[in-house]
Amino acid sequence: MIAPENVVTFEKIEGFRVLKSFGYAYGQASRPKNLLRATFRSIGAFIGLAPIEYLTDAERARADSLDALIARANALGANGILGLQFQVAEQSDGSTRVVAFGEAVFLDPDPNTAPPQR
Repeated sequence: MIAPENVVTFEKIEGFRVLKSFGYAYGQASRPKNLLRATFRSIGAFIGLAPIEYLTDAERARADSLDALIARANALGANGILGLQFQVAEQSDGSTRVVAFGEAVFLDPDPNTAPPQR
């Protein structure tokens, strides 16, 4: 299982060394455009109502693509992801597509450095 602190946008994690690289892995998700939901969100924002669940379709697609990336990296045997990036595109039908990608790696504590203080 990949720990959240082992998914980073950096090229390395201090206190760890990369024992094996599995190459780049990715996860993708898309959300169809929901005009009715967007309209009600806009009306609610206009009159000052704050909905309990205010995630946009793009934010949900981002979370889903990250989950898919982590699952794919886990399946490869990785315990970390380095260089995490996201690409977002709006499709011609109005849906939102998000791709999360990064280098799936197997990390090991580096014996030459002290573990980071948390």
